[in-house]
Amino acid sequence: MASSGESEEERSIHPKPTYDWADLKPIPQDDGPRPVVAIAYTEEFREAMGRFRAILAKDERSSRALHLTREIITLNPANYTVWHFRRLVLEALGTDLLEELYYVETCAAEGNYKNYQIWHHRRWLVDKLGKDSALREIGFTETVLEEDPKNYHAWSHRQWALQVLEDWEWELDYCSELLKKDPANNSAWNQRFFVVTKCPTLGGLQAMRDSEVRYCVDAIKEGPTNESSWRYLRGLFKGDQTAFTENPLVRDVCVTELMKDPSNVLALSFLLDLLCAGFQPTSSCRETLRDILPCWSTPSELATSVCSCLQSLDAIRTQYWAWRKSLLPLTAPLFQSMDA
Repeated sequence: MASSGESEEERSIHPKPTYDWADLKPIPQDDGPRPVVAIAYTEEFREAMGRFRAILAKDERSSRALHLTREIITLNPANYTVWHFRRLVLEALGTDLLEELYYVETCAAEGNYKNYQIWHHRRWLVDKLGKDSALREIGFTETVLEEDPKNYHAWSHRQWALQVLEDWEWELDYCSELLKKDPANNSAWNQRFFVVTKCPTLGGLQAMRDSEVRYCVDAIKEGPTNESSWRYLRGLFKGDQTAFTENPLVRDVCVTELMKDPSNVLALSFLLDLLCAGFQPTSSCRETLRDILPCWSTPSELATSVCSCLQSLDAIRTQYWAWRKSLLPLTAPLFQSMDA
């Protein structure tokens, strides 16, 4: 929990204003006559919340009310009621929202980057400030993600900010930079899929599929045991089983990685997905696969053999692969419902 939203130097330059509370009768917290586990609030917190309840009861939207919300946020940054009332006061007073944006940044930097209320408040501010401020949010989230590359709040806020803008195909480069640093960063892979499917200037998944398949295949070759890249490749064909089974790059990378390592669980799982989607191995592909998985003559038998192999290799999910085997032979329409 943050101890303060500003530094000692800032406090010396901008001393806290003093307000007269003599006219306000604090409203104490009512825990009932016999609280089972009474919370040991500090006297400072008890006093501040007593004043806040009184302010809230009379709906006082004043400078002292705004300052009071700041004091309570310092004590408890997760109090959503206080944040909500602060927004009402900000609007009533016509406060400079850019200054408020800076205040929220200092709150977040005090160890509150995973505080829902701070992110919600920041989004509200950007909504009020307009489209130009959305670009600032891109830089802010980059700062947060440098410290915590998988911060869900930062990614969600970034996606929202991007959609406020009209052109953000450059976001693909940002995803590529993150994946160079950490190819297993599933958040960056998720963001890449978001850009490919949502960016208004890229043309959508079908327009981007070929280039993304090449990017993903290269990533799999670099790290064949990275589940994120295999999952991403599968996701590029969501809803299009025919394209999935007929793409030569998809087939080749799967078979090639199995030739390198027949015990690669991710490649075997991917092969099972291909077979369940209706993949018919070519004659040359059949010969290669027989070297890896002998004793089969039809794609259905091959799928059964893959499941058995996965049961042996992937002990943690043995029951899952047994269940997958029980569904064979699996038609493409049924597999499509599983993939929805």
